[in-house]
Amino acid sequence: MLKKDLRRKYSKLRKDISVPSLINSSLHISNRLLQLPIWSLDYYHIFLSISQKKEIDTSFTVSILQGKNKNVVVPKVDSNGKLLNCLLSQNTKLKKSVWQIPEPVECNEIPSKLIDVVFIPLLAFDTQGNRVGYGKGFYDGFLKECRPDVIKVGVSLFEAEKSIADVSTEDVPLNYCVTPEKTYTFPSS
Repeated sequence: MLKKDLRRKYSKLRKDISVPSLINSSLHISNRLLQLPIWSLDYYHIFLSISQKKEIDTSFTVSILQGKNKNVVVPKVDSNGKLLNCLLSQNTKLKKSVWQIPEPVECNEIPSKLIDVVFIPLLAFDTQGNRVGYGKGFYDGFLKECRPDVIKVGVSLFEAEKSIADVSTEDVPLNYCVTPEKTYTFPSS
């Protein structure tokens, strides 16, 4: 399938999911993440959920990271459309952006090269580790600024598609993708 068709399909599937099912799936994903070999590292970049788009509730994973005394980094889009990496602390005040994304009001910026693991939002992914996001390219640009060995973990409410027809050279593949039912490991990892 083409990315535009996958976006349409998975946006509808997400829209139709119930809030209790979304919370349950988010909890399962957080528990599955604990099985990945990523927990000895220091800096973890994680998106904060857009509740209106019924994204996976990442608050469970943020709590796990904080409980393990990890450096939690969240994104903020600057005026040039670039993702900034903001250190999340107990005192961080959040405000919803124009896209309804909770973002830090003030950003204690962390260089992309310091980040060890990135949890990546997505609408769909395939069995080769390619992903479909919202189409703005924020994460592809950001991931190219990270170290080559950064671990890229997608989280998805739905299982993998067989393939994405229009993958480009600009697309950065995942190392893992975790769903409520399964953990996928990709050859690139």
